[in-house]
Amino acid sequence: MTVSPQSGLQRLLDWLFKAIEAVLAGLLLGMVLMVFGNVVLRYAFNSGIVMSEELSRFFFVWLTFIGAIVAMRDGTHLGMDNVVSKLSRRGKLVCLTISQGLILLCCAMLFWGTWRQHEINATNMAPVTGMSMIWVFGVGYLTSAAIAVHALHKFWRIASGQIRDDELIEISESEDMPHAPAVAATESKT
Repeated sequence: MTVSPQSGLQRLLDWLFKAIEAVLAGLLLGMVLMVFGNVVLRYAFNSGIVMSEELSRFFFVWLTFIGAIVAMRDGTHLGMDNVVSKLSRRGKLVCLTISQGLILLCCAMLFWGTWRQHEINATNMAPVTGMSMIWVFGVGYLTSAAIAVHALHKFWRIASGQIRDDELIEISESEDMPHAPAVAATESKT
């Protein structure tokens, strides 16, 4: 049995995003341990680790920006589908195309802004760790590039006609998902 290049690429991307999710879990764990450890040290021993306060803030910035990449891939960013869900397929395609264009514009602005601030951030050092601030704010490069690649891929899928109807609205109703089977079962009984 031969493996198609698309499925091999998809497996690689799935593995990459599992690794990114592991990094996110590590950042969250690091934040919790540093903040909790400092609280315990302050109240129990009247001391603390000075570096942990600054690093936990940096971890939070990284967590937010890298989490935006995963949320983009999973379609879990905030969205409003009241109007779009009532449109025809063509209308939904137009809205999705406009949406992806706006996302690309925002990515370009984020990348350009990070680029313009690069020299300032590279020469500015964090007060406690002495770490260059480009390590904190340079995550804008990664985030803008990754989300732009996702948007470009979505553009390609729109242009080539590979977008399924369920992908035309880019939000997931996570709050309603657990109740959907129960509601469907109730409606079928009546």
